[in-house]
This record gives sequence, C-alpha cells and structure tokens, in this order.
Amino acid sequence: MATISVGDITPRNQYTATSNQTVFAYNFPIFVNTDLKVYQGSTLLSLTTHYTVSGAATDNGGNVTLSTGATAGDIITIYRDMPVARTSDYQANGDLLAETLNDDFDKLAMMIQQIEFDLNNRVLRFGQFTTGIPLSEFTESATDRANKVLSFSSTGDPTITQELGEWTGNWAASTTYAIRDLVKDTSNNNVYICLTAHTSSGSQPISSNTDVAKWALLIDAAAAATSATAAATSATAAAASATSAASFNTQAGQNQLQAVTAKTAAETAKTAAETAETNAETAETNAETAETNAGNSATAAASSATAAATSATAAASSATSASSSASTATTKASEASSSASTASGHATTATTKASEAASSATGAASSATTATTKASESASSATAAAASAAAAAASADNFDDVYLGGKASDPTVDNDGDALTAGDMYFNTGTDRMKVYTGSAWENVAVDSATVVTKTSATGSGVLPAGTTAQRDGSPSAGFMRFNTTDTSAEIYDGSAWSPVGGGNTTDQGLYEHSNVISANYTISNNNNAMAAGPLTINSGVSVTIPTGSTFVIV
Repeated sequence: MATISVGDITPRNQYTATSNQTVFAYNFPIFVNTDLKVYQGSTLLSLTTHYTVSGAATDNGGNVTLSTGATAGDIITIYRDMPVARTSDYQANGDLLAETLNDDFDKLAMMIQQIEFDLNNRVLRFGQFTTGIPLSEFTESATDRANKVLSFSSTGDPTITQELGEWTGNWAASTTYAIRDLVKDTSNNNVYICLTAHTSSGSQPISSNTDVAKWALLIDAAAAATSATAAATSATAAAASATSAASFNTQAGQNQLQAVTAKTAAETAKTAAETAETNAETAETNAETAETNAGNSATAAASSATAAATSATAAASSATSASSSASTATTKASEASSSASTASGHATTATTKASEAASSATGAASSATTATTKASESASSATAAAASAAAAAASADNFDDVYLGGKASDPTVDNDGDALTAGDMYFNTGTDRMKVYTGSAWENVAVDSATVVTKTSATGSGVLPAGTTAQRDGSPSAGFMRFNTTDTSAEIYDGSAWSPVGGGNTTDQGLYEHSNVISANYTISNNNNAMAAGPLTINSGVSVTIPTGSTFVIV
C-alpha cells in the first residue's frame, strides 16, 4: 500500500448543505472507503447505495459524493471510523518490511485520533485544571439506579440520588448554602431551594430577605394556612346556619297562629260574598219592576244598578280584607297563601262584574239581564271563596297537628285535643330542646345513643362502653378506652396491648386485686417494672415480654 502521512488533524468534517448539493470533501486520510461513516441529518447512509468515496490511501483525503442531491439545510457529517483491530502479524525470522510497519503505525495513529476526538468532543469531561480527580466509582445496581437522577455529592463526586435537592433543615443566618440546598422558613413554614451559593444574612421571612433572589419557593405553606383559615370561617358560617334553623322552629309556631288568623279572615270573606249575592238578587227584582214601568224604568234601573254597585263594592272591600289576610298567611305558610290568593282573584272578578252592572243602567231590560248574570257569577265566586277558605283551614290544621309549637311541658294531646301520633314535634320552652313523639313517649331530638358516649349530667360522669374481655374491639387503635366487665376495671389500648387504667382494681377496703391468669400477650413498657401477686398462670401460647432494663416480679 502507498505510504500515508498521518498529521495531527481532526478525523471529522461537517457541512450544512445547499439545495441539491452532492459533493462534500473530507480532509483527513483513510486506508479504504469503508473507513468512513456518513450521516445525512441523523440518518446513517450506506456506501455505494447512497454515496461513493474518492481519495482513499492519500494524505489529504478526498470527496464523498451523494447519489441524490441534499435538501438545503441538511447537516452532512463525515468522520473516520476504522475497525479497532490488528490485521497484520509479523512472522519469526520473516521479512519485516518498512511499508508494513508504516501501515500498522498509521492505523494505530488513526485509531488514537478517533478516540481522542470522541473523548474531547463527544463525551462529558472535566477540565485538566479540575481538582478531586480521580472520581469515585458507581456501586449502585441497575435496580437501584432505575428512575433516579445523576447528581454530584458534597465532595463533587457523581452520585445516584432520588432527591432534586439536599435537605438542610431550618434556615439560619450566617450559614453557607450550596445550590439545590432545601430549607424551611420557620416564620411561615414555606420550603425554598437555593439557586445561588451564598452565606445567609438578615432574618426571616425569606420572602423579604435581601437574599430572596437566591432562593426559589417550592412549598407555599403560608397559602395553605390561609386556605385552612378560610375553611374554619366556612365552618363558623355553617354553625350560624344551624342557629338560623333553630330560630326557624320558633318562627314556625308563629306561622301556625297567623295561618289560623287567615282561616278566620277567609270565613269572613265567604259571609261577605253571600251578602253580595243577596244584594244582587234584590237588584234583579228592582230591574224587572222598572221594565214594566215605562216612565220610571230608567230611574228605577239606575237605582237598582246603584244598589248593585254598592253591594259589589262591599263585596270587593270584604274580598280585599280576605286578600290582605291571605297575603300575611302567604309569608308564613305557602298553603294558606295559595288559597287566599284564589279568594282574592274571585273577589276581583265580583268587583269587575258589579261595575259592568252599573254601566248597563242605560236600558232597563239590559240592566235586568246583566244583574241576573252578575248574581250568578257572584254565587260562583262565593262558592270558590268558601272552597279556598276550607283549603286554607285544612292546610293550617294539618301543620298544627304535626308541629304543636312551644310548650312548657310534654303535651298529652295535639292542639285540636286529638290523640298524639308518632312524629309529632314541639319545642320545650323549659329545657330549650326540640322533642319528638315516638308513638309512646316524648324524646329529645338527638344523635343515636347506641354509638355515642354519653354523660350522666353536666357535672356528672362519662359513661364508658362496657363488655367482657372477649368483646374487645377486633382491631383496636391506640387510645381506645372501655370498661372490662370480666376484670371489673377500666382499660385502655396503648397500641400493642390492653392495660388497666390506674393500675387495676381496688376494693373499698384499700386492697388491690388483679386476675391470677394472663390470657393475652403482654409487653412491659421500656424502662418500666411490673409486679403481680402469685400464684399466677400464663395460658398456653401466651407470652409476657420483658424488655432490656425492665423487671417483672411475682410475690
């Protein structure tokens, strides 16, 4: 092979192609065409298929010619990638030719150039001036490295870590902090990460410290505290709503009384409507008389119409009173409101018809006919008013039979004198409690006593749940407390075993008693001693654990 001069040159060229460019030079020597690798963008091209090579075995390289012109802006990368292998072997007592040696040394130089270029340009590396080299090796397994990040330890060595930063505890003045250190601001519990290495100064909070730009907020605990305060405010509002609900119970009693008043007013409206009907019938008779008397018919008819109008006005006034009373009932009880509104509508109709009767006074016959019609409508209005009044009364009576209002003691009958029914309620003004009738007795409205620990009185005793040893909770938690009827003692669960409260049982003679059988595993608390009176039986399969530093004595 021809002699090649291998200079100190980079075995790599890279170009940005112009439109349809095909020829790209490489300025380093190669032995054969396959010593080159060619990339178009990130695609590795194939020799012969995508490109050809010229200039192999020459000092200054040659050209790579693409089969298809490149697109403008394509990155074309050409580099030497010789196989790292020795293909020659010197024979003992054989010829040692200079050409053979030159080729082998040239290949070695080229291989070293490839490695040097990759080490200097294609990998992360430390500068020659960097201290602390060599670095520690990685000892973590592939499993331990999975889903972790590569970072540097406090000594500058690469390490595998889960954290995005290093926790250094509470922030303090005159402390040296490194980038990625995590601290807690104890003035508001916020957590920060260090962005710039520095020695701290000033005071908390960090948000107003002169070094605030050197920190980034990770956890805004102050905002979380604000949210908690808002939640507490909402709870207060809920309590206020409960108070309002209690006030509504009192108002309901007042509504009941007003509904009764509306009923009375509706009955008065009914009577007034009946009177209006009678007056209208009288007007009809007068109109018929006027018809037979040609000379005085108009005057008589006018008088009859005036009488009818007066009667209708009276009916309207009565209806207006009924409407006003019903309006009050509307505010307090929706059923009474609906009925009163209906009565008011009919009363308005009666007023309109009476006005029409007055207008018909121009003709005696016409007046009589109109009076007859209006009398019929007045009767219908009276019937409707009576029905509305009855509905209002029924609604008020139904409400009155369920909610009995405020009373000083338990009633024995409802407000109508009828027998009590299950579900009846009233407000006891002596105890300020709402009570409900169960069907046989009055009970305070309260939560289920089967699941709530009660007390005997405001100054009395709390009533603990009671049961045998076998009836203990299956999965107790630390702090559970009960009365054990087997041992006749109060007991508490400390997280691992049930223990007597106050040390066990004592009699009224000052004697201390305890069971002479240990039926469940028990561990004496660390650094505590225990004592029992014998003989003492420890059931089969049960153990008493005595920690180091503790003593168990049987006397």
